[in-house]
Amino acid sequence: MSEEPIRVVMADDHARMRTRIREALEVGGCVVCGEGASADEAVALATEHRPDVALLDIHMPGNGITAAREIARTLPGTAVVMLTASAEDADLFDSLRAGASGYLLKDTDPAVLVDELRSALGGESPLSRRMVSRIMEEFRSPATPRFVRRSRAAARLSGREWEVMELLGDGLSTDEVAQRLFLSPTTVRVHVSSVLRKLRVKDRASAFKVLRGE
Repeated sequence: MSEEPIRVVMADDHARMRTRIREALEVGGCVVCGEGASADEAVALATEHRPDVALLDIHMPGNGITAAREIARTLPGTAVVMLTASAEDADLFDSLRAGASGYLLKDTDPAVLVDELRSALGGESPLSRRMVSRIMEEFRSPATPRFVRRSRAAARLSGREWEVMELLGDGLSTDEVAQRLFLSPTTVRVHVSSVLRKLRVKDRASAFKVLRGE
């Protein structure tokens, strides 16, 4: 008995790349429901077709990570897989935080692309070999003390406030946090002020101590 074809929505702002990907997918037995060239188009197509997989580039208009976050949030039955030229750590980790199931580089052998998508539907996380090593390096490096999420103080924070404080605690600047979370620096500062007020501390250093249970 043959396997059901995978229904795919794909988005990439390079027309030639879309053609190449589509051909590889169709040869592997996938059905491409729609193609887009931006984050907004990716979200619209995914919402319309509710595919098995949304295959997204990162550096396209509107940013593929933004699309990944929205699709993962609104369509839990769709596996989001990034297909990108970027081997940057920030793009890898931001994609996974946004809800992507996998992260493949564009030099992935087209002959195995469909197998990688099928593994995502099976609950696995397809990752290019180079990116697996980056994740291993991250976990092997000396760890920054983690925040204690189950403390009484921590329960007062919203999910977004947690994201902001964790990134600041990892050493990112306000501007870097803003860029990572697609916020304005002013909004990041507002979140920090709210955290300080909720934790009843005067500065970030004191907030970090509270959140780390020190």
